[in-house]
Amino acid sequence: MKTKTPFRDRRDAGRVLSSELSDYANRTDVVVLALPRGGIPVAFELARALGAPMDVHLARKLGVPGEPEVAMGAIAEGGHAVLKQQLIRDMGIPREEIEDTAVNEWIELDRRRTMYRQGRSRVPLAGKVAILVDDGLATGSTALAAVRDLRDLNTQKIVVAAPVADAYACREIEKEADEVTCAMIPTPFQAVGNWYHDFSQTSDEEALDLLQRAQLS
Repeated sequence: MKTKTPFRDRRDAGRVLSSELSDYANRTDVVVLALPRGGIPVAFELARALGAPMDVHLARKLGVPGEPEVAMGAIAEGGHAVLKQQLIRDMGIPREEIEDTAVNEWIELDRRRTMYRQGRSRVPLAGKVAILVDDGLATGSTALAAVRDLRDLNTQKIVVAAPVADAYACREIEKEADEVTCAMIPTPFQAVGNWYHDFSQTSDEEALDLLQRAQLS
């Protein structure tokens, strides 16, 4: 039985991750982007350590109908989608169920976009190094959909960063991102939450508080 975990919570994980990305500190061309909600506390600490502005990039996992914790793909706010075709074939998931799931996730994505942005424009990304942050990479689907979005925004470089990741997810994201940085790539991976002492869900209230504090810093 594992009695000790590497990260106390997401904010502790962000501080640990910042040491892996110190080359990006105090640069005017760096923007830290959080994948809500779990990526926001990690990104908050990373942005503070790097002296970089912070924003969110919205993406949503597409859970398998009846087994929502199992990802069959993801969508991102710029319109890109990732589908795990082999899993979909193996599980015999009908196209109609995929489309219904996507519609529901778009509704939630739009809700979060309205809540988190509160009418403000996003931080400009053209010509910037975008550091895309999540609390962990299990399948990498949401990060991959977001990376494809960021390519359309004329970013200079896309860095995907997470405190902990599955090795396969890292390899898949490396095919499309310019750089992937993970503080830990454990074997066996099992689940993101296994590598945190406190992996309680990040609330909308906590996410909004951190985003507002980031805007004031």
